[in-house]
Amino acid sequence: MGTSETPGRDPGTPDRSPERDERTGRAAAHQRIARQHEYVDLQIKQAMERGDFDNLPGAGKPIKNLGLQHDPNWWVRQLIEREKITGVLPAALQLRKDDSELDAKLDRHTAESEVRRELEDFNARVMKARYTPVDGPPLITMPRDVDAEIDAWRRRRLARRREAAAHNAPAPSAAEAGNERRRRWFRRRGD
Repeated sequence: MGTSETPGRDPGTPDRSPERDERTGRAAAHQRIARQHEYVDLQIKQAMERGDFDNLPGAGKPIKNLGLQHDPNWWVRQLIEREKITGVLPAALQLRKDDSELDAKLDRHTAESEVRRELEDFNARVMKARYTPVDGPPLITMPRDVDAEIDAWRRRRLARRREAAAHNAPAPSAAEAGNERRRRWFRRRGD
C-alpha cells in the first residue's frame, strides 16, 4: 500500500484500493479466502503427523446421543448429568420423584444387598427430610418397608425371568406343529 500515482487523485493521499495479485489481477484477499481450505488441510495434516490427535478422550467411541430427537434444553440436561447436579427441586418434590422411580431403580440391581442398601438410603433421606424444616411444599412421601419391598423385588425379578425364558424357548419343529394341528382337528371332529 504505497502512494502510487493514479489519475484523478491527489498525489499526497495513500492508495486505498485493494491489493492485487500480480498474476491474476484479482484482489489478494479473494485469493487467500479461496485457498483457505488448503491452509486448514495442511495444518490438520501437520498436527496428525506430530501426533496431536493421538489418545484423545472418546477416540474410537460412538458420539453420545447422536440421532436423538432435537431437545432445545439439551445443554442443560448434559450439564446436570455431567456435573451430577441434584437437589434442584425442593426436598419434598425430589423425594416424590425418587419415590415414583424407586421400583425401576431397584429392578436394575441384581443382588438383594444392593436393593436393601438402596431402600435404606431412600428411607434415611425421607426421615432426614421429616426432621428438617422444609421450604416449599409439604413432605408427603413415606418411608418404605424394606422387607416388603425386597419381596416385591423378588417377585418382579422372577416374573422377568419367566418371561425371558418363555421368550427364549425353542420354537416347535415342523413335525411337532403338524401333530398339534392334527390333534386339534381330531378334537373338533369328535365334539
